[in-house]
Amino acid sequence: MTAHPTGSAAGPAAHGLVAVTGATGQQGGATARRLLAAGRPVRALVRDKVAPAAVALADAGAELALADFDEPSSLAPALEGATALFAVPPVAYRPTGSNAELEFTRGRALADAALAAGVRQVVFTGVASTTGDAFAAPGKRRIEEYLHEHVPLVTVLRPVRFMTNYLGMPGIGLDGFVGGVHRHLFPPDEPVQIIALEDIAEFAALAFEQPRRFAGRTLELAGDDPTPAEAVAAIGAATGARVRYEQLTHDEAVALSPQIAGVRKAWISGLRWHADIEALRVIHPGLRTLADWLSESGAAALRSRLLDGLDSGPRPAAAVDPSGA
Repeated sequence: MTAHPTGSAAGPAAHGLVAVTGATGQQGGATARRLLAAGRPVRALVRDKVAPAAVALADAGAELALADFDEPSSLAPALEGATALFAVPPVAYRPTGSNAELEFTRGRALADAALAAGVRQVVFTGVASTTGDAFAAPGKRRIEEYLHEHVPLVTVLRPVRFMTNYLGMPGIGLDGFVGGVHRHLFPPDEPVQIIALEDIAEFAALAFEQPRRFAGRTLELAGDDPTPAEAVAAIGAATGARVRYEQLTHDEAVALSPQIAGVRKAWISGLRWHADIEALRVIHPGLRTLADWLSESGAAALRSRLLDGLDSGPRPAAAVDPSGA
């Protein structure tokens, strides 16, 4: 095992190299950019160094390392020299829904490789829990348990629905706007918690900056809780587009996938995300509301789709990952 400096009183290697998985995706990309902006060295684990997202990270100052979750032997070399890890194991699907066993296998391989490379801190991002088992995410929960059992310093982030989902999620069959209509599982007049990707990155950065403060903690993350109707009205006001919200019927959800239909049924039965937004704002005072996200970047991105005729068209049905619900 590689020896690493213990760093300051803030915790082991509080300013060392952070390896980031999922760096060419949403949460990993936002976290890598946040760390780089703060001057923290970042190594992005990627499968293709010449992919546009990987090249952009390299241009921003990240080191790139080739790694593949399905080739465990590639992971430890890619992690060598890192003192901390931001972990986003890729979701695995099968025809009936998410493949929890494969997802756990990938997460365990990453944890084992991190330990072999001498990594002492892991920030793992999973899926928000609910007041029941609607979004149980068994693969992610097993990864959380494995990390707590084997890694010295572990922080778990459980984000709710991303604000960027309003831009559309290819392959899901819902979200985004089609013909000015935003369609989803949720009742139009009941609050739904949402979170900006940038704020997931902020909480990750805090955990890396203060590893002992956040070690052992699980943070359910949300930044706002508008109703779907209120959210779409805010998007219309911010973009100048004529938009509206519609809730998917049961039959429409079934047509997308059994898993989506199950989530809709569980939500209607009363299960909800339960992040304590006000408590989170004490930790991170800059926590973004939907209005904040729209004014910073969301409205401009949405406007290009809604007013220029680029809103998401029909997409094929697929299993839905609760983290993108």
